[in-house]
Amino acid sequence: MPERKIRVMVAKPGLDGHDRGARVLARCFRDAGFEVVYTGCHQTPEQIVAAAIQEDVDLVGLSCLSGAHRALFPKVVELLHGKGADDITVIGGGIIPEQDFQLLYDAGIKAIFTPGASLESIVEWIRTNIKPH
Repeated sequence: MPERKIRVMVAKPGLDGHDRGARVLARCFRDAGFEVVYTGCHQTPEQIVAAAIQEDVDLVGLSCLSGAHRALFPKVVELLHGKGADDITVIGGGIIPEQDFQLLYDAGIKAIFTPGASLESIVEWIRTNIKPH
């Protein structure tokens, strides 16, 4: 039986309606051989967590350009833990100031990718750090 593909969810929490980058990432991940779920814009942390569990994803990639990453990203991790879904890794990307990185890492975000990160580096991070469950 072939090994299950890595399942990645790309999600846009909050009121941020700029999703071009998230759509580019979703297509990149698909082209890299991952199974991809894209939730679209304006998702609450609760909606993202429910979808991640329902879709049995290995990784949630959160994208935020609105500046609300300090509240929204940690909330997604907190809700996943509360639902017993600790095996789902959460990464983040978008307009995130470097001074916020440690707060996000402390909250359980495993990697942060900002504008200028190559698509190849993100795919490589996923291949290196995520194993299908």
